[in-house]
Amino acid sequence: MPVIIGCGIKWPLTFSLTVKHLASLLQLFGCSGAAQVKTGRDMKGQFLSANLSFAVGVMSAMYLCMGVSGAHLNPAVSLSFCVLGDLPWKKLLPYSLSQVLGAYLASAVVFVMYYDAIMNYGGGVLTVFGPNETASIFATYPTEGVSLQTNIFDQVVGTATLLLCILPLNDKRNRPAPEALLPPIVATVVLGIAMSMSSNCGGAINPARDLGPRLFTLTAGWGVEVFTFKWSKSCQTKCFDYFFWVPLVAPLVGAVLGSFFYQVFIQWHLPELEPENNGQTQLTESTDEEPLEEKEVFHIKVAAL
Repeated sequence: MPVIIGCGIKWPLTFSLTVKHLASLLQLFGCSGAAQVKTGRDMKGQFLSANLSFAVGVMSAMYLCMGVSGAHLNPAVSLSFCVLGDLPWKKLLPYSLSQVLGAYLASAVVFVMYYDAIMNYGGGVLTVFGPNETASIFATYPTEGVSLQTNIFDQVVGTATLLLCILPLNDKRNRPAPEALLPPIVATVVLGIAMSMSSNCGGAINPARDLGPRLFTLTAGWGVEVFTFKWSKSCQTKCFDYFFWVPLVAPLVGAVLGSFFYQVFIQWHLPELEPENNGQTQLTESTDEEPLEEKEVFHIKVAAL
């Protein structure tokens, strides 16, 4: 049962996790966009439309749940918040599991919605490789000819960029953005990363966004090949790859690195917060300069896809 506190309600963790399931379900925007582009053979959308769909999903999910659970949609970002001390470590695992489950359910909805189109496109067969593969509608896969080292670096840089862009948005010492504009700003950042850093291996930058759909394709008929194989012209057959761990591990490393860079190169050099006589808070420099303009204090943490 929720605990009534003053005029608000303090919801239990289980309710927050349920909200995260619902928010992660909005990943169906992105997977639906990818399904429409692929099964429509680029006649019903293109690369831009799929990426725009993911960005709209991020924005909608943030508006939906940021007032209840802080809009945590990405385990890599949740991890960085734990490292920064903004999120209790005990919440990291349940948050991450709920994010994966939400992405799994979103993939199931998309599969049912586009079942006929997917089966027609694949000739009645669900495959991971070949000209009519459909597994990439849901999870990310590497481009042929791109090395493992490049894919790891790609995901580390992409996720670090995400953190460098969103951490200032709710930093009271760094001119935070208006609360109501946080979702579209974060969605624009996600769109920019997707448009510029997804050629090598799909630009997951979110372990839940990749693992949830990959688990769904495993159970829906694509088989274990979603974890083990990729197509390669060099061997003219299926080749062992095990790429799946890259979008799981590399974004976690990138998120921590991005947080570290922001702390060291930005936050440590910002003016300190000092209380005013009337109990409010303002930014002041360590010198005799005039205080910076007062900004609203945000209690909502940004933790998007």
